[in-house]
Amino acid sequence: MISLDLNFNVLTRDLSHYLENQVKVGLFGSGVGLSLVLGFSAAYTCYYLISVAKKPQLISGGKQFYQFLKEQCPVVSETYYPTFWCWESRIQTLLRPFVTAKPGVVYRNELIKAADGGQISVDWFDNDGSLAYPNPATRPTVLLLPGLTGTSRESYILHMVQQSRDLGYRCVVFNNRGVSGETLLTPRTYCAANTEDLETVIDHIQKTYEAAPMMAAGVSMGGMMLANYLGRKGRKTCLKGVMVFSAGWDVFECTASLEKPLDRFLFNSYLTSCLQASVHRHRPVLEKCYDIDHVMKAKTIREFDERFTSIMFGYPSNDDYYRDASPVHKLKSVQVPMLCLNAADDVFSPSHAIPVEAVKQNPHLALLITCHGGHIGFLEGLWPRQSTYMDRVFKQFAKAVIEQGGRLKDLS
Repeated sequence: MISLDLNFNVLTRDLSHYLENQVKVGLFGSGVGLSLVLGFSAAYTCYYLISVAKKPQLISGGKQFYQFLKEQCPVVSETYYPTFWCWESRIQTLLRPFVTAKPGVVYRNELIKAADGGQISVDWFDNDGSLAYPNPATRPTVLLLPGLTGTSRESYILHMVQQSRDLGYRCVVFNNRGVSGETLLTPRTYCAANTEDLETVIDHIQKTYEAAPMMAAGVSMGGMMLANYLGRKGRKTCLKGVMVFSAGWDVFECTASLEKPLDRFLFNSYLTSCLQASVHRHRPVLEKCYDIDHVMKAKTIREFDERFTSIMFGYPSNDDYYRDASPVHKLKSVQVPMLCLNAADDVFSPSHAIPVEAVKQNPHLALLITCHGGHIGFLEGLWPRQSTYMDRVFKQFAKAVIEQGGRLKDLS
């Protein structure tokens, strides 16, 4: 008993001495503090490597397209390492506009007359300094479609223009009516279901450069519009290939997800206010046909669409509009190679609504699903200023379609 008491006293004295001399200097200046930091870092690193950093899932309706992507776009087989300090969906979505750089791009604006008397603003990046394609007549063209309230000045658009410039391609950005500063000449704006303006722009580009191959990429609502366009046109399009990023495939599911309390606070209310701001700018021409005061009282995107969008485009109800705007119903009719990128944690496009089974039924479709990335986020690297995972997918697929697209003519 005396021996045990002595050993306990010695242990207590030594421990007290250690704590007095180590812990009192501060957590990070102590052995205990360093051990805690190292232990937490090791645990976090293990969690990140096991649960966060994963290879994306590649799904295609045909072996030919699948193999083409594996060979020409190595990014589809690489592990996606989201920025380790902001891999959560909402954080990626919120931070992307602020942390990614905005490359300097000088556009040439053109206003195209629409059939209804309105005008469509497009921004050209001609890339006249292209060494790979010095002849403008044959220089490949990439048509870019921004998101719901986006323009040619969005960082994700500027990054795709930069990637295209590096490849020697020309870019044209399709701005939806009324969002990029042009005057609204008729009481009509835009929606995901109506593709008339998009068809007008594609026809105009094709007639301007008949010998130049053309492809397109759409982001968020721009991707939805592009997918709806392809679903309606089938093979009757000049586009050689298409990329769709962070699209909402089922509008009912998308709006329901964005109406959850946290996501309504973070995203829905803000986007609704952006839509209302656009309506307010063009109030003199719009108030002749619509109850703008009622529109300005909308609290959510769904309420805005009920009071404005669905009425403008002549739908019997908002449900009819949402059904027509959902690309999932038209995927079976797509006859052009289309690669779609979605993050499984995107609150704008919930994972259970990603059309995996529909993609499996069409050999012209491929779907790349990452575990993380949020909505148009896909940040990677320690400080994700210059490039995102989405940028790399865009660049590799654009190059593959333009330079190796002949292999995709007869997909099965």
